[in-house]
Amino acid sequence: MKVYIVGSVGSGKTTLARKVARTLQIPHFETDNFVWKRHAPEDIRNEVEVRNQLLLNVVALDNWIIEGVHIDWTDPGLRAADQIIFLDIPVKSRSWRIVARYIRQLIKVEKANYKPTLTIFFRMFKWNRYFEEQMKPSFQMKFNKFNHKVHHFVTDKEVEEWLQRIERG
Repeated sequence: MKVYIVGSVGSGKTTLARKVARTLQIPHFETDNFVWKRHAPEDIRNEVEVRNQLLLNVVALDNWIIEGVHIDWTDPGLRAADQIIFLDIPVKSRSWRIVARYIRQLIKVEKANYKPTLTIFFRMFKWNRYFEEQMKPSFQMKFNKFNHKVHHFVTDKEVEEWLQRIERG
C-alpha cells in the first residue's frame, strides 16, 4: 500500500504516518528529510535534483507512507499513492499540538529532526497561519485531479475511524 499524508505543522501527519507504518509494517518517510540533509549544527538544504531523486527512490518502492506539507514538487508521490490523506485539522487544535510537542521535545520525551529552539517554536505558529491562509487553497486545487483517492479529514474522530479501517484490513 502507498499512502501520502499531507497537512500543516501540528496536524498529526507524523503521528498518523507512524501508526499506519507500524500497523502495515511498511516504511515511513518525511518529505522534510528529502528537502534537508540533517547536519549538525544546522541542517543543509538539498539541491532540487537531490530532493527530487530522493522522492523518486521512495515512490519506486512497493509500499510506503510519505508525509509532509510539501505539494509543489511531490506530484510523483501523489500520483503513485493509493490513498491521499489531507489532515485539515482546525488551527486551534494544531496550535495546542505545537505547544505540547515543543514541551515534549524540551524534556526529551519526543525526538525531533531539528533542535527545538524558541525560534523554531515561533516559526511553527507562523507556518501554521501561512498554511491556513496560503497553502490550504493550493492543496484543495491540487487535490481536484486526485479527488478519487483523497480523504479530507477535519476531525480526530475521522482520522481514528480511517485508521481503524486500515487496521482491520
